[in-house]
Amino acid sequence: MGDPQPLRDVMAAGRLLLRPEEAAEVLRVGRTTVYALMKCGDLRAVHIGRSCRISQAELDRYVRRLEASPSSPHPSPDAA
Repeated sequence: MGDPQPLRDVMAAGRLLLRPEEAAEVLRVGRTTVYALMKCGDLRAVHIGRSCRISQAELDRYVRRLEASPSSPHPSPDAA
């Protein structure tokens, strides 16, 4: 993989849809992670024929949802 591209750079380039590999670079995760996120429904892909693509809006929605979700609390050792 080359240098990761921030989402704003991808959006400035004017690409409406990204391949899973490109989305992985933007999110700075592996390609397998992007496919797993698509499979579990966290990332919604657009299918064109046999190809799947992820919209810039979907990447933005996913990141905003991650930012908004509270981190899971760690149970205290006394709570049992």
